[in-house]
Amino acid sequence: MSSRSLTALPVFNEARHVTAVLDEVSRYSREILVIDDGSTDGTTELLAARVKAKHDIRVVTHNENRGYGAALLSAFAYAQEHNFEKLVTIDCDGQHEPQRIPQFFAACTPDVDLVSGSRYLQEFAGDSAPPEQRRRINQQVTAELNRRLGLSLTDAFCGFKCYRVAALAGLAITEPGYAMPLEVWVQAAAAGWRIVELPVPLIYLDEKRSFGGVLDNAQTRLEYYHLTLDRALAVVERNSCASACK
Repeated sequence: MSSRSLTALPVFNEARHVTAVLDEVSRYSREILVIDDGSTDGTTELLAARVKAKHDIRVVTHNENRGYGAALLSAFAYAQEHNFEKLVTIDCDGQHEPQRIPQFFAACTPDVDLVSGSRYLQEFAGDSAPPEQRRRINQQVTAELNRRLGLSLTDAFCGFKCYRVAALAGLAITEPGYAMPLEVWVQAAAAGWRIVELPVPLIYLDEKRSFGGVLDNAQTRLEYYHLTLDRALAVVERNSCASACK
């Protein structure tokens, strides 16, 4: 019997892309979940119309914008509650290629807990040149994760991933924002997750795309990532000490 697999897309104000992306995703995934994270640009209405007309997606709606991490946590909870075995997460901005979804499901074998996309593991014809400060921050944070967690990652922030859903039960994620993947990496390393990277093309359709608010400042964003990483490591260390003292 084939495993039950779900593809989830966190969405916030993606009216320009959501229809085309979902049309493509539906070609490669039978089960699709959209987490509408408080959109105000017409995305919500587009999703409602699609559900009514096609019935090819399910939608979880946040009444207000909670953050990228919070949207992923809703996807994690849904996958667990509905007994899926594998969960692919893919962004809805057109920068991930849905035709690669089956590769992620296939790579998430029973002895792998997380398949993480990497835009730097392999060069593809037509790769974009990423904004320099984004690539620099990714490289710096990835190197720090490897040093502090004993990992060998090449891309800390690619949103294209596949999780073994049973492994998600061991996570206790609290970060709702863009730094949430750092908390996942820390807890995954502490739990001894089996991690593999899968190369994906480097696609930037809009170099001016905003993180929003103060995070548009590169230095502020880097400090936020460091604070999140330090906090996550402190929690793991504290829990480890508490367990050792029992």
